[in-house]
Amino acid sequence: MADEDRRGFASPPCMASDVAPDYFDPLAVDAQQARDVARWRRAQRTRLLQDRAALPVALRKEISARLEGHLERVLDSCGGPSGRVISAFWPIKSEPDLRALMARWHAQGAIVALPVVVRPQAALEFRRWTPGMGLVRGHWNIPVPPDDAPVVTPDICIAPLVGWALEEDGTCWRLGFGGGYFDRTLGALLPRPKAIGVGLDAARVPTIFPQPHDIPMDQIVTESGPVKDIAP
Repeated sequence: MADEDRRGFASPPCMASDVAPDYFDPLAVDAQQARDVARWRRAQRTRLLQDRAALPVALRKEISARLEGHLERVLDSCGGPSGRVISAFWPIKSEPDLRALMARWHAQGAIVALPVVVRPQAALEFRRWTPGMGLVRGHWNIPVPPDDAPVVTPDICIAPLVGWALEEDGTCWRLGFGGGYFDRTLGALLPRPKAIGVGLDAARVPTIFPQPHDIPMDQIVTESGPVKDIAP
């Protein structure tokens, strides 16, 4: 594996809050409400990110290992990784590290992809990733698969989360970094991939105050396992 692959780079959406911290969707029904929700979400992100960063490194590694096991079982219940296109992510800001699992999925016959921002406030592009491949600097100076890497459409999209909520009706909501990239992408892809948010038990919040642009996850997986059952 190249040296740059060892440094814990993230997929571009993970830096969205640093680039656009005041982001809110202008298509929301009420602009003031959207601003209030955006302000509340920023406060929650700050708290949750600080709490996550304060976890001991050994505990983060344990959580990542437990998440890998749960994700393997979730994918097995959905037909297994072989022949599937799976979008994953590189860890940043104390996120779970799933890189070893990505390599195993690749070895098992999956096409593994990373999300790439091709232009601001647009849907993501998914470029094929293979273990040890050379990366290039993308938007915001973050390494991504090179421009000539095959562009693929994921069957399964695994998204990192900062926070999450589970409504009484079973709807799973993801609180991300605030750029809206995953929401735009999931809203645009046809057929829509199965969307799985990955994060910590402690990141649960009562609600994210869903807005018109928010797209629910099919599943949330934490170190304790999937938060609900989903159809294969």
